[in-house]
Amino acid sequence: MPGRPPPVRRRIGAAAVAAVLLTAWPAASPAGAVDDPPAPVTGSATYFDALGSPYGGCGLPQSELDSQDFVALNVYDTPGDYSFYPRPLTGANASKAGLWNNGLNCGRYVQVTISDYCTGVNDGAPGQAFCRNGSWVSDAYNGATLTMLVADSCGDSNGWCRDDRYHLDLSKPSLNKFVKNGAPVGDMYPNHWNNRHVTWSFVPAPGYSGDIRIGFMKGAQAWWPAIAVSHLPNGIHGVEYYADGTWKQAQMNSDMGQSYIIGGVTQGATQFQIRVRDASDALLNGGRVYSFSLPASCGSQCGADYTAASYTTTTPSGSPSPSPSASASASPSPSASPSASPSASPSASPSPSPSPSPSPSANPGTCQVTYQVASSWQDGFTTNVTVKNTGTTTWQNWTVTWDMPSGVSLVSGWSATVTAGGTRWTAKAPSWATNLAPGASASFGFQASGPSSPGASGFTCS
Repeated sequence: MPGRPPPVRRRIGAAAVAAVLLTAWPAASPAGAVDDPPAPVTGSATYFDALGSPYGGCGLPQSELDSQDFVALNVYDTPGDYSFYPRPLTGANASKAGLWNNGLNCGRYVQVTISDYCTGVNDGAPGQAFCRNGSWVSDAYNGATLTMLVADSCGDSNGWCRDDRYHLDLSKPSLNKFVKNGAPVGDMYPNHWNNRHVTWSFVPAPGYSGDIRIGFMKGAQAWWPAIAVSHLPNGIHGVEYYADGTWKQAQMNSDMGQSYIIGGVTQGATQFQIRVRDASDALLNGGRVYSFSLPASCGSQCGADYTAASYTTTTPSGSPSPSPSASASASPSPSASPSASPSASPSASPSPSPSPSPSPSANPGTCQVTYQVASSWQDGFTTNVTVKNTGTTTWQNWTVTWDMPSGVSLVSGWSATVTAGGTRWTAKAPSWATNLAPGASASFGFQASGPSSPGASGFTCS
């Protein structure tokens, strides 16, 4: 028996979505509305040969997957309805979402156990019963198991992808790798397959170690920074990026659940900072901040399907910042603010030292400046600086100047144009926010090399 009808529609669909999104800003990320199934559940199993090119349903090339034992989950849960609905499923169509969950179950693992064999016709024909003119029977393959990665979506118009809520579409090369009594079964496919039942449940990544991987997708650039996040301990439910002094919720790249459109630390910048939420919506690694840049190999725009990015990390001390909404951003905790270390290796990244209390410095009658070291390591640190207009008139093209100790040099700045002239440093308003009204505040930051103490002094505003 064939495993399933040819998967052309689904494979072409995933590639077409990716191509469109290389030139168009995606819709807002869909809200997750599908709960995990009770564990374990039983459904029909089919197979497919490989992910589509260049990307599978989760937004990763097949070569970049953590495991070549992978599965697809149903896009739709529409028994008896074989129509196609726009993806991601939103508004009135949100109730039609299957366990693909608009991509939110990407990057998770499922533990799959082989169950009964069908002795009848099991072709997934629309509107027809599974295992017609036969029955489900147990055989020597029952109980064989394999842990598999969710990497693709099944949206075809057949009974499996529409009528069976717990259907799994399995990678064909994995079928004979299921293990029983300590050894692969070896010969379940093709003669003992016939789209069997399987029992399965979500599980954390087996034997997880290390940290996430970040890569840029084809066409990524400063103004369309599309990334893919992989090597996850328990899936991915969201990415937040740091921009212009706040954490913002990234948009999912259509329903490719491991790909997100982020933003630079300032508008159009090629330096980025993100933090990730897992399948439980918890901040990964206690809110760890991942700092990275558009790889030099990309030039102004990435040409490869996937270009890996190296990063540095900072783990905030204390409680993580609250999650931002899609329309508003939460203020970051000071220790989660932009940071970097001299090493590009995640394992060599620094741990931030405790941040001192803010040190206000008032310029009589016109402004108040709050300077705070956000994180520090040997021979380097990052800061948060907030300037408030305490006067009665609006500032035009505001500027802040201050003194830095000898031996400290500027590495980079964000949310303002930061320059250093010896020990006298200057921050000028960014081009998109040149004015500051009475009572209003603006924030910027910078990274410096050298000791963080003693800090800045002698602030003036103009």
